[in-house]
Amino acid sequence: MTFPNAQSILVSPYGGALIDLLAPTDELDELTSYAYSLPAVQLTERALCDLELLATGAFSPLDRFMGRADYQQVLGTMRLRNGFLFPIPVTLPVEPTSQLAEGREVALCDSKQEVLAIMTIEEMYEWDREELARSVLGTTDLRHPLVAEMNQWGKLNLSGPLRVLRLPRHRDFVDLRLSPAEVRAHLEGFGCRNVVAFQTRNPLHRVHEELTKRAIAEHDAALLLHPAVGVTKPGDVDHHTRVRTYKVLVDKYYDRKRTLLALIPLAMRMAGPREALWHAVVRRNYGANFLIVGRDHASPGMNSAGDSFYGSLDAQTMVGKFSGELGVKVIPFEEMVYVPEEDRYVEISQVSEKTKTYSLSGTEARDQYLSRGAKLPSWYVRSEVSEILSDAHRPGHQQGVCLWLTGLSCAGKSTIAEILTARLLDHGRSVTLLDGDVVRTHLSKGLGFTREDRDLNIRRIGFVASEIVRHGGVAICAAISPYRAVRNEVRNMFGTNLFVEIFVDAPLDVCMSRDTKGMYAKARRGEIKNFTGIDDPYETPEHPEIRLDAGNVVPEANAQIVVDLLAGRGLLRQTA
Repeated sequence: MTFPNAQSILVSPYGGALIDLLAPTDELDELTSYAYSLPAVQLTERALCDLELLATGAFSPLDRFMGRADYQQVLGTMRLRNGFLFPIPVTLPVEPTSQLAEGREVALCDSKQEVLAIMTIEEMYEWDREELARSVLGTTDLRHPLVAEMNQWGKLNLSGPLRVLRLPRHRDFVDLRLSPAEVRAHLEGFGCRNVVAFQTRNPLHRVHEELTKRAIAEHDAALLLHPAVGVTKPGDVDHHTRVRTYKVLVDKYYDRKRTLLALIPLAMRMAGPREALWHAVVRRNYGANFLIVGRDHASPGMNSAGDSFYGSLDAQTMVGKFSGELGVKVIPFEEMVYVPEEDRYVEISQVSEKTKTYSLSGTEARDQYLSRGAKLPSWYVRSEVSEILSDAHRPGHQQGVCLWLTGLSCAGKSTIAEILTARLLDHGRSVTLLDGDVVRTHLSKGLGFTREDRDLNIRRIGFVASEIVRHGGVAICAAISPYRAVRNEVRNMFGTNLFVEIFVDAPLDVCMSRDTKGMYAKARRGEIKNFTGIDDPYETPEHPEIRLDAGNVVPEANAQIVVDLLAGRGLLRQTA
């Protein structure tokens, strides 16, 4: 992939000249050698995505991770200091170290410690998690994946000029990873008056196909099919599977003379209305002047109370409010149903009550078809897409799931976990038991009992469990895990229905009576510090999937409650 210099880059009608931060080729070797002598800052997957979009001009007119003034302005007004709309903060949070100081240079590296860029630190400033969550996401609910993720972010934000030596390395779909300049050049070649962009992080259904085709016909437009392949919602269909479905659809069912499939390494914030407006800003830099905005666009799903985080039409309203200034008009994603007698999709508002219609939600498609090994109906998705999704989706009894047992020491977590392990093995499931005490002997040996060490221990258990689940196993985790924030952080390592929080609820006096090791007594005498329930808090789960009465109900009966839930979800093979 080539990137022209700043003088030859196409001009964005909204953001001005698209920015190219890549260092000149003839200086790369010297700069790279110099960069390895600098203090290193390892970028997260989110920061890697942001760096790539900064470097290629997708975030124009932003040319760096935000400084304090831009950051505060965006929180309050959704604008940069120069007045341009930019509703989402793009920052580089780090933990303070002696090597970081204003005026110094640092090397920005990937997970393999390969240098990608050099930053001259102009600003180091503190930020407030609650302020960011309330301003941008409109919530501090830990069920929001970004709210939970923020607990891992460093306390300081770094900002300063960037010299990008190379972009993050991608091994997949290289021909589809196009810069804004390359996308605009392709789109100009179509010769259409307008460009409709479709942001997607899901496979395309027939209703999406219908909507996009109507949009390009109505507006005499080219279609920019622009799926996000960076950080998306936990549990989303992986981008390898999704892109395969997009490719087959574009090849067989779209007009190739006016359709461009390009991937964008966007790290989504799942910020609903603000994020929809951000998508419009970014797509304008790629050359689009129309954006299809869905109902509940960029939403993370349900909050702790079981309600949607955002109103279903809030995103469409937000983008529509600024469409004139931005130059991007909204094409609302109308709710549509399939009319079998006419073999077509129709807006639900145009259908009479007597008309026979079909509809299927994503959840129903997963639970009623894919999880049962059945093909999706042809009116819902193209047969080629159905085959790809079926191949990628395990039947329910082969899907992974994490059972996370949390509660006070001696509440009975380990006993219930052992019974569960035996019963699920009897059902033919592959089970791995990650007991808190055993994990501390091996995986987390050397960690203490400060809050930071406890959180790190839980993250390690969560990571191992997520890998087990990803490969179709059952991970049973029995750990005190006293802090609500890190439990929700771990939840977001998994997809919907792949994490079951089980609160093993036993009163403190019952736990103390079961304590054959005398740990509670030692903690009360001050011989053990930071002991949960004595001088360190246990934060009770607010909305666990299961609450087990471990003070009055025997472990075997409590274990059966969990087995019954898994069976009800179709995660166990049916037995006689």
